[in-house]
Amino acid sequence: MAALITTDFNIPNDIATGIFEKAQKGSTLAQPSGARPQKFGTQQVWVLTSAPKAELVGEAVQKPPTPAAYSSKTITPLKLQVTMRFSQEVKWADEDTQIGVLQDLSSNAGIALGRALDLVGIHKINPLTGEVSSLVAEGLIDTTQSVTLDGTAYDEAIEAAAGTVISAGYTPSGIAMDPTLSFGLSTMRDTTGRKIYTDIGFGQNITNFLGMNAAVSDTVSAKNEIAVASNLLGIVGQFDAFRWGVQRSIAAHMIEYGDPDGLGDLQRQNQLAIRAEIVYGIGILDATAFAKIVSA
Repeated sequence: MAALITTDFNIPNDIATGIFEKAQKGSTLAQPSGARPQKFGTQQVWVLTSAPKAELVGEAVQKPPTPAAYSSKTITPLKLQVTMRFSQEVKWADEDTQIGVLQDLSSNAGIALGRALDLVGIHKINPLTGEVSSLVAEGLIDTTQSVTLDGTAYDEAIEAAAGTVISAGYTPSGIAMDPTLSFGLSTMRDTTGRKIYTDIGFGQNITNFLGMNAAVSDTVSAKNEIAVASNLLGIVGQFDAFRWGVQRSIAAHMIEYGDPDGLGDLQRQNQLAIRAEIVYGIGILDATAFAKIVSA
């Protein structure tokens, strides 16, 4: 199996047909919000801030104008890339093995780019460093509507967050959960010791919870990437207020020559590289459409 970016680029004598990997899930925001078609570049979305109201009009009475208000919201393009190096010796393996290794690497690059939508859209961080990036203007973490989990009352925290969203004039259509929150829900029991939510297993593959679209991933807390713990367990909200789309997607391709990532000449170090890139357009139309659930 080819080694990824480490100080040791040696490859085992017998190249594995695939890569053993710790299970990772992609984006939670992609499931409840859905991508919107976008053109390349910065875009303006018009938001109806004061909806028109119908008026009851008497016979032969003049009709006055209907008041309505709009504001614009910027959808910002954000480019993300994954460049992975591995030993050139993978080329000496048989074709089936090569294809298996390269497909695994490409697949993991795709997962990384999918996770990046959450890490950027929620936490505003550079996924590689875990630090907040100056390139990202806003994230769902910025919402001031927050509910703190009280002990193990996971469902009450979700209910309170949904109530906050409703009070702000929105409909809670979805929830993004960290596995800690979903697993906590799955282990809740009533006074007789029976599980309350028997239909969600251990909470790792939830698609619906209390009528809301649901998605589970550790990108919600970003605990595997973020430099400073966020304590975020979940986000409840009207998810069509989070707008995103793929403005440009560049399929993974192999690089055999040059220095694509500043780690030295590939040929000199007997290495190859795989690179995949994507440009997301991301914008939050109204932060009050969301409420976050945080740990104490």
